[in-house]
Amino acid sequence: MNAFGWIDWGIIGVYLIGTMAAGLAMRRYVGKVEHFIVAGREMDVYLGIASLAATEFGIITAMYTAELGFKNGFAGATPGILMAVAMAVVGFTGFVITPLRESGVLTIPELLDRKFGMRVRWLSGLVIVLGGLLNMGVFLRIGGEFLMIVSGIPLKHLEMTMTVLLLVVLVYTTLGGMLSVLVTDYLQFIIMGIGLVVVSALVASHVSWTSLVDGVQSRLGNGAFNPLVSPEMGVTYVLWQALNQLAVVLTWQTVIQRVLASRDARVARQVYIKTSFFFVGRFLIPAFWGMAALVALEASRMPANSLHAMPTFLATLLPTGLIGLVIASMLAAEMSTDASYLLTWSSILYNDIIAPLRKEPFSERQGLYVNRLIILAIGVFLLFYGLWYQLPGRVWDYLSITGNIYLSSISVLVVACCYWKRASRTGAVAAIVGGALAPILFLIAGWSQYVAIAGLASFGLAAGGMIFGSLLMPGSKKAQTLAV
Repeated sequence: MNAFGWIDWGIIGVYLIGTMAAGLAMRRYVGKVEHFIVAGREMDVYLGIASLAATEFGIITAMYTAELGFKNGFAGATPGILMAVAMAVVGFTGFVITPLRESGVLTIPELLDRKFGMRVRWLSGLVIVLGGLLNMGVFLRIGGEFLMIVSGIPLKHLEMTMTVLLLVVLVYTTLGGMLSVLVTDYLQFIIMGIGLVVVSALVASHVSWTSLVDGVQSRLGNGAFNPLVSPEMGVTYVLWQALNQLAVVLTWQTVIQRVLASRDARVARQVYIKTSFFFVGRFLIPAFWGMAALVALEASRMPANSLHAMPTFLATLLPTGLIGLVIASMLAAEMSTDASYLLTWSSILYNDIIAPLRKEPFSERQGLYVNRLIILAIGVFLLFYGLWYQLPGRVWDYLSITGNIYLSSISVLVVACCYWKRASRTGAVAAIVGGALAPILFLIAGWSQYVAIAGLASFGLAAGGMIFGSLLMPGSKKAQTLAV
């Protein structure tokens, strides 16, 4: 029986009011577009760590990582381990992120413009927004499903819950921009951390380590511990995920937004180094919840949809009061993620797609107005897209392949821009088109069993397009000198 009661409603209400007040308080400090997009480039190390960690853990994160644990056991944490390694290596070496921060740009396409020209900037902005919006499109529905199942509220209220949650995020993000995101991220990081610890302790007290390991072994076999022999993973899948996680570290906009908002390149590198291990926990902790659901749920309560196993398990486990705390922590995670993603895609639309088309630049007042309108428009898209799209397979695979629409090509472009003088505009265009081709075909066809092949093909076509396009049609000598 679900224990959700008035105490839980009170906890959630206090959290929402506090977050809204903190976010709106930042409006007074937003006077320029730079303040709105990159917080005036004043982010320090510890605020950056809290903000990045909060942004990269939403309800959808808990849901897809728990699903990976439920279906793949401990091997489900493989993407998180690969991302932690990639982030640590990039942080220690400064690969790409140092020249990117020192360039003083607001977005990656703006950097690409300096070497490849305005057309490449516009085209790269287009695929970034396309991949980003398709990626974010499923956040609200999946987050709403978690909230409905854990709280016991009927699923028929899902759309209303999604709408209210999005409106709260839209208000403070639209008014305060990156400043509101950073401040609310800090609060949400604290609440989210408390929730993760409490839930994990409760799950651990209910399912012993021995019974968890034995139960996962008996149900999933050796693939639960070794991703290379897992039926749903394997060598091709792991290789794709390794490339994907490196590309995320170098070009995923919500991550790069923290690099560009940092005080300098040293701060950006420290944020990467000190946040890297968080990504192991980001995958492993919810995967632990998913494995516990696999072992502990009775057959009569096991949902048909593997995505719902973890919240169904938590709904039977959490007492009154703790349900409110957990939902507040998950709301914190979701609101932080949604706010950052809204700001990220709107900044690309404004800075690299709309603004370059104007002969006269926007004034600061006009720029803020346009950015806010874009965020509202994205919010409307997310509501409608989230209502009708049906996922072709595991949530994580969908998120990975939609991200590949731009991750594969933009990661190749930014590396070439920073380190290869012979990279040309023709190579850049070929990389963008080639990198987007395989993921888009995959999504249209819905071939979920070929997701890893489509992902690897995306990287191969992007790299091949850049290399052969640049060698066949090299750029001018002037363009070759623009490597950062």
